[in-house]
Amino acid sequence: MSTKRKSHHLIKIIVPILSFLVLLLAFLLCYTLLYKKQKQSGRRRTLSNSSLSTPFPRISYAKLATATNGFSGSYLVGNGRFGSVYKGTLRDYQAIVAIKVFKLEVHGAFKSFISECDTLRSIRHRNLVRILTSCSSIDQQGRDFKALIFEFMPKGNLDMWLHRDYEKDGDDVLLSLEKRLDILINIADALEYLHHSCEPSIIHCDVKPSNILLDNNMIAHVGDFGLSRMISEAMSTTLQDYSDKSEIKGTIGYFAPEYAEGARPSTSTDVYSFGIIILEMLTGRRPTDDIFKDNLTLYNHVKMVFPRINDIIDLKMFTEEQIDANKSSCPSIQRCLLSLAEVGLLCSTSLSEKRPCMREVATKLHAIRVSYLQSDENSGVK
Repeated sequence: MSTKRKSHHLIKIIVPILSFLVLLLAFLLCYTLLYKKQKQSGRRRTLSNSSLSTPFPRISYAKLATATNGFSGSYLVGNGRFGSVYKGTLRDYQAIVAIKVFKLEVHGAFKSFISECDTLRSIRHRNLVRILTSCSSIDQQGRDFKALIFEFMPKGNLDMWLHRDYEKDGDDVLLSLEKRLDILINIADALEYLHHSCEPSIIHCDVKPSNILLDNNMIAHVGDFGLSRMISEAMSTTLQDYSDKSEIKGTIGYFAPEYAEGARPSTSTDVYSFGIIILEMLTGRRPTDDIFKDNLTLYNHVKMVFPRINDIIDLKMFTEEQIDANKSSCPSIQRCLLSLAEVGLLCSTSLSEKRPCMREVATKLHAIRVSYLQSDENSGVK
């Protein structure tokens, strides 16, 4: 057989094979895309058609509208990037609830709803805001409507307590040092649970005072899981997904510096946020306060004067009598303040590998509280 005939014969064999392989690859690609789309659609239907938990059955849009007088502004108790929170009474159950209505027109709001549903369906802890059920429906204009219904926290959030104007409000109820310590322990216990005791482990990704809610007994509950990540999910995400700084999710002043530089979120980023909260509770200053400029940060503000921190301590945690009597210089109080500042600085260091885990942090805070209360009992300070 001539060379020309051989080449012609090979071409007749190869062309059908290559055509078959191209068609096969095209088929597999189409199948993969359709499968992913169907899986995502099925996931959305599952979330839309099921309640998250008891004791309430699925709630209709109409009942939520009635509970809030048509989502009236007078019922609005909070407003965030992805949702608005209303206080309402569900008369069928004789309960006051918090209703988080998602702003689905905002990019990322639906993803936030999915993330919060995924997280809250599997976690239970005394210091996490308790979800009751969800609503997935259409509103009176025929638009998609998504809402989550939570146990109502009557004392508001930690941010309003830390930065309220007591003279203007005419309120003499202080957020005392002991109460601040209790709240910090509540938050630490919740984060320790999320990081170490639930399966899969969860990174909150937006720990800040406005997401710390307080019940009637001033017990703190961590809320708003719209940006949360399961650790397995965060680790499987490529670094490219975090490289665009415009896509960073979180709150300025509270998210860790490495996250802003494109690192994956981790439990260490939550530890950093918690450290900033400790320093904010000690100084009464937000990390975005006007005094923090020209490379001065809340961390540096405390670090520069440590251990001589009396001049920067938030005096609103003490009564006038305590200040006048110089009780704020009491040894037990001084030890407590310094110990808290030390933990806050350790947690909020810029080097993520130097930060402790939340289990260590919670243990330290419980020990500080025990030492503080024992010293007070022995000295007679109240």
